[in-house]
Amino acid sequence: MARVFAELADGAFHSGEALAETLGVSRSAVWKAVASLKTLGSELHAVRNRGYRLAHGSEPLDPAKIGGHLSREVRKRVVRIDAAWSIDSTNSTLLARANPKNGTSQVLLAEYQTAGRGRRGRAWLAPPGGAICLSMSWTFGEVPQDLGALGLVIGVCALRALRAHGIDAVTLKWPNDLLIGERKLGGVLIDLRAESSGPACVVIGIGVNLALGAALLAQIAESGTAATDLASAVQPVPPRNALAAALVNGCIGGLLEFEQRGLRPFIEDWRAADALRGRAVNVNAAEGVARGVARGIDLRGALMLETPQGVLRFISGDVTVRV
Repeated sequence: MARVFAELADGAFHSGEALAETLGVSRSAVWKAVASLKTLGSELHAVRNRGYRLAHGSEPLDPAKIGGHLSREVRKRVVRIDAAWSIDSTNSTLLARANPKNGTSQVLLAEYQTAGRGRRGRAWLAPPGGAICLSMSWTFGEVPQDLGALGLVIGVCALRALRAHGIDAVTLKWPNDLLIGERKLGGVLIDLRAESSGPACVVIGIGVNLALGAALLAQIAESGTAATDLASAVQPVPPRNALAAALVNGCIGGLLEFEQRGLRPFIEDWRAADALRGRAVNVNAAEGVARGVARGIDLRGALMLETPQGVLRFISGDVTVRV
């Protein structure tokens, strides 16, 4: 299946006969692989006398290409880049590995996740080639004072990387969503493994939708999330390897700065991209649901909510905009 996907990644038509000859398999094996890709959510066209094509061409993930796009300073700190065809969860896989040395990172990407995770155990859905599913591990020598705001910092790093590739319409929704308009383009998931006295290892997951297809977008909408992808917003969609490298470059630089200076160097960019500020929202937190007007974030990354009872401060929770 992975080899058939790689052949179809250019978005052009390929006949079953040509695919079988190139890959050294039977036409039946090609047909089964195409059927499996469709089952995983890939939007494929099959036309008599022309063959098969992916509706949205998608450059296969290539660790060598990603590494080639990294800056010299970042390349020194990334000790390993892997790209899997299929994996349960890139975050879970990195969490199962030993901590990298202080100031270094391991990077793992996947074409497809069988158990991709969002916040609060939500599923993250994307077909093969339809998204960037990227995780990075990083070990801090000491636990940063503003560690609870790391998700906001990574959101700013992702925002900068996307804008560097001409994707200017992206905004940030507290605490960890990337939006275009009112729809979710991507998100950040932080997993922490820390000891009471010693280094803290974080695994940072970043998901960005590139081309999900109409059927999957509708399926996600049925779950209660309005999603979008880059194919709906910009043309051409930036090459995945270059975009993945931009995310790694931005995040490694951001982690180094965050370790030294905390949230402060990122807060103005976050506030400028705040999709909630001044809007009537509900915040669903451990204490229950609070209603009010979002007033941005404070210097520690907490959401400030203006209510009739005064300004409330939230360090975690889910936010929905009230119509």
